[in-house]
Amino acid sequence: MALGGTINQYMTAARGQPALTEGGERLTEFVHLALRFPKARLIFTGGSGALINTGVKEADAARLFFNQMGLSNRNIIYENRARNTYENALLSKELVGDDARTQRWVLVTSAAHMPRSMGVFRQAGWNIMAYPVDYVTAGNRKFEIRFRPIKGLSSLNNAMREWIGLVVYRVLGRTPVIVPSPGSLADN
Repeated sequence: MALGGTINQYMTAARGQPALTEGGERLTEFVHLALRFPKARLIFTGGSGALINTGVKEADAARLFFNQMGLSNRNIIYENRARNTYENALLSKELVGDDARTQRWVLVTSAAHMPRSMGVFRQAGWNIMAYPVDYVTAGNRKFEIRFRPIKGLSSLNNAMREWIGLVVYRVLGRTPVIVPSPGSLADN
């Protein structure tokens, strides 16, 4: 299952072709996994979180992208109503029913977004495993001092959005803890 947040809906509507954002690895890794596991059941979930309706839903643009990449849609379920991570979990669960709990699902989303996503999906009753992509850090590399103020502000903005989202989702009861672990349901 891949979450939206990968497509510039305004540019896609204007140009008639999928315009990927920095989170485009969610789509490319989804294609990679779909080709690697051709019998797997697949879900792409994403509607529009835009304040102004562009007429383009992320799931519809993802379908076009997957077709362009040669991916057969026969095993892909498209959920195109969700406006946020919470709705991704609930609306996708409506489409698969008890299979959300009884089957093991792989969640593909950006590494920075993974903690909140795992918490939300677990709280909604999914048997889910993390598959993070779109990393913004190199991991165990040496610390480097770089002066990139614009990139730094962008990174700070993204980090603040995720931390605020974690706290708000916990307060609203949408996640069981503020920072969920990447492990299994038994970790909760």
